[in-house]
Amino acid sequence: MTHQTPTWITICETCKRPDWAERGMDKTDGEILAEAIEPRAAAAGIKTRRVACTMGCERACNIIVQGAGKIGYSLGKFDGNDSDADAIVSYALQHAASPSGQVPFRDWPQGVKGHFVSRHLPPPSDPAEDA
Repeated sequence: MTHQTPTWITICETCKRPDWAERGMDKTDGEILAEAIEPRAAAAGIKTRRVACTMGCERACNIIVQGAGKIGYSLGKFDGNDSDADAIVSYALQHAASPSGQVPFRDWPQGVKGHFVSRHLPPPSDPAEDA
């Protein structure tokens, strides 16, 4: 599937779920989620990047789905497992196929429902709108 502009999944690799220390983890939950998302996204033609923090610590694990000129979405409270990664990439594909970035609720993968935190409108493309 080709897209006019790439869709990106930004993954907070420093996210730690509240019980991280008790679980004796060597990696952060965000790193584990990134490792699960990256190969799936690459196979689907979705770009990924890791960042140090998305400032959503109380909702770890956090990701952002975005594309140029489209509405972007922050999602959180993922466990970082394979089913989370499958749902996130599936949703990112739907976002990529949408001209505006909006995907009807009925089409969302079950694994992303209840994980949306916020929506980010793209900046205006018309210089007159800046006035």
